This record gives sequence, C-alpha cells and structure tokens, in this order.
Amino acid sequence: MVFNSYTFVAFFILILFLHNLPLSWKTKKVNLLLASYIFYAAWNPPFILLLWLSTVIDFFVGRALYTQENSHKKKLLLVVSLIGNLGMLCFFKYGTFLLDNFVALTHVVGIDFNPAKPNIILPAGISFYTFTTLCYTIDMYKKESKPVQSLLDFSLFVTFFPHLVAGPIVRPPQLVPQFESPRVASRKQLLDGLLLLTLGLFMKVVLADSMLSSTADSIFDSSGVLPVLDAWIGVFAFSGQIFLDFAGYSTCAIGVALCLGFVLPQNFNYPYAAIGFTDFWRRWHITLSSWLRDYLYIPLGGSRNGKAKMYFALMMTMLLGGLWHGANWTFVAWGGLHGLYLWVEKYFRDKTGVHSDHKPSANTLTNFGFALLTFMLINITWVFFRADTFTRSWGMLQSMFGMAVDGKPLLTTLAILKVAVIVPLIVLCHWFLRNTKVLDVAYKLSWFWLGIIWSAMLLVIIWAQESGSSFIYFQF
Repeated sequence: MVFNSYTFVAFFILILFLHNLPLSWKTKKVNLLLASYIFYAAWNPPFILLLWLSTVIDFFVGRALYTQENSHKKKLLLVVSLIGNLGMLCFFKYGTFLLDNFVALTHVVGIDFNPAKPNIILPAGISFYTFTTLCYTIDMYKKESKPVQSLLDFSLFVTFFPHLVAGPIVRPPQLVPQFESPRVASRKQLLDGLLLLTLGLFMKVVLADSMLSSTADSIFDSSGVLPVLDAWIGVFAFSGQIFLDFAGYSTCAIGVALCLGFVLPQNFNYPYAAIGFTDFWRRWHITLSSWLRDYLYIPLGGSRNGKAKMYFALMMTMLLGGLWHGANWTFVAWGGLHGLYLWVEKYFRDKTGVHSDHKPSANTLTNFGFALLTFMLINITWVFFRADTFTRSWGMLQSMFGMAVDGKPLLTTLAILKVAVIVPLIVLCHWFLRNTKVLDVAYKLSWFWLGIIWSAMLLVIIWAQESGSSFIYFQF
C-alpha cells in the first residue's frame, strides 16, 4: 500500500475514524498495530514474519542488555541482536550481490564456478526497520535510555505504518513516550497533518512523477551517446525527482502521523540550499545522517583520535552509507564521492580556520554561489546513484562534459522546458526558505489564499494520479 493510492485514502479514513472513537487507549494502540501490519502486508504478507521476528528478538534482548551486568554476556546478547538483524538484511538485500561478486572473484582466479541464480525477494522497508530496531538494542547496551516496558508499545514503535517502509528512521525516545498516554490530534494538528499530506502527494505525484520522472528515465535508460544539454537535463530531472519523491514521502509520513496526534522527526530541511557538503548532510535524509553519525562514525573514532582516523571514519561511514542504499557498487561509488567531497571540504576548512559546525547565517550572494556549486557537484554524484552500471555512469559523465561526440537529441523541447523551470524553482525555494518551516510559511498566508492553493494542489493531484508510481526509496 502506498500513500499515493485511493486504497490508502480509504484505509486512512477508516483508521482516523477508529482512532477518534471513545475507546480505551490500549484498544486504539492495538488498532494502530493491526493497521500497520495490514499496511505492510499489502506488499507481501509472509514478510510480516520477519517484522515479528525482528521485533520480538530485539524487545527481549534489549531488556536483557539493559539489566545484564556481566560484560561478556552483554556482548553476547548484542552479537545475537546484530546477527539477527544484520543477518536478515544481508541475506535479503545483499545475498545476490555477495554471490555475484564471489562468482566473479572465482572466475578471476581461474575457477569455473557457476551456481544457480538465487531468487530472493527484497522485503519492503527492511533497511529502515532494521536500523530502527538496531538503534534500540545498541542504546540498551550503552544504557543511554531505559527499556520499553510494553511489548505492544515496542511493536508499535517498530511497525507504526507512517514511517515503516521509508522512514523517517525514528529513535525510541522520539516515539515510544508518545504511546504511553492517550493521543488524539487537535484541530490544528489535524489541519497541519492534512496540509502536509497534500503537499507531500503534490511533490510526489504531480512534480516527481508527472513532470520529471519520464525525462530522467529516458536519459538514464538510453545506451547511446547523448548531447551535452540532454545529459545535463536528464541529471537535473533525476535530482529534482529524487528530492521530490523522497521528501514527498517523508512529508506524507509526518502529516499522516500528525493527523493521529503523533510527531515524527523532520527528515529534510531544504537540502538544495546547502552551503557545502557538511551542511547538505545536515539537511538531506536527516534521520539517516544522524544514525550514521551516532552509530557508525563516532564508534569508528569520529574526530576524537586525530585527523587521519577522522578521515578514515568519515570515508568508511559514507561508503557504508552508500551500500545501505543498494546492493550495487555504483551506490558505493556514490557514497565514496560524497566522502571525497567531505574530505576536501574539511581540508580547506582546517586551512582557513572555519570549523565544521559553522553554519552561515546570512543569505548573501557569496553564500548563494557556494550553494549553487554544492548543488552542481551533488548532481554529479546522482549519476552513480541512478545509473545501474559503471559503464552507463561513465557514458553519462562523458556526455555531460562533452568528452564524447554529441549524439542525436533525445528530449523534446517541452521536456527540457519542464526541467528548466521546475528544478531552478526548487533551488530558489530552498534558498529563500532555508531557515523557515513550511507550516510557518503556510500560516503567514490568509485563509483565502491558503484555501485556494490547497484546493489547487488537491485538484492537480487527482488529475495526475494515474501517473503515480511507487516511491523510489521503497527499494532500499
């Protein structure tokens, strides 16, 4: 089930109705849990067993980790959780990838090994709920928060349907306390949530799917040499598409949760207005960035043990962050390129004495120039994210920088114009709104103009619904 479907509309209306009935809080939580399982089962019902297994193991292991005083037993319990969670993730997400690379390695050394191709189906959202449960057991190991007392609350924390399949990646202290006492959305929360849901669907269905996806697909699915203009337009189209698609999902998720009275963490903060790459990762997929920082970068040493180890920890974090996105070496290259950008940025900041936590406060022309440079360099990384092979990635880069003979134009004038209008508007909106919140902007408008804009978005969403597709990050 996806947010951009009429099935979800009916499902959500029913959930809202049940959640606002005069029932006990425990009954309402059971309703939400069952609804979350139904939401997930719409893809592939048997994979609910994986969700149950991960939930039950980490609930009991987490409690034991918190109370266990024997260090050896604590480490053994942590290993059990890591094997259970990462084992499932590695098998379903990376099993075929690891086998293919092993076969390639055997062929290099002269061994003719050709096993049967495995038929492994990737469970929706496994990367997201695995990271959600992992942070709980690691926090229990460190005793950084108290264990969840109720299996019902913990199960709902893991499977709460707005964030289940594509985030935001929530931490226990962010969501579990909200399940401990009755919650029903206030009138303002309901209106805010519905507005965010509408905005998220507009970003996804109208802009990402109807306006940009076909252009990006036609360019990245082509096998020949492309004109420079077509190549750049295709990359810009994907750059806009992936932001609108993923930020649209996160906006929908936050809005749906708010309609039920729950608050999810922010996941995007105008990333294409970032001034530098440290700033970009503070604004793009914020919950993943903070997860990688707290559970990978800092345990690897962070910035505490000298510059050499810091650069190593940074690159390893970005490489593994790239691999988290998909079982393909192109994703590793994407992460590595971001790691290289961060290396260069930190080197020059050290030279100039500008600290990495420096946040430009003024929207000056110079800062805008740095933001545009950051945006252009990020577009180069999107080539590796979108292309499924290095051959296609290299061919795209050759076309973009005129290193190959121009091919026959592929895009229509209309397709070029759509990208040339939408993507600059995204960048400008990010720049002028970079220090604000979308709801604050909405409520600065009069109710008349807010109603006109809201109604227009709804009408265009209904008109464009046929072009809607699954969210890009469902594959991760």
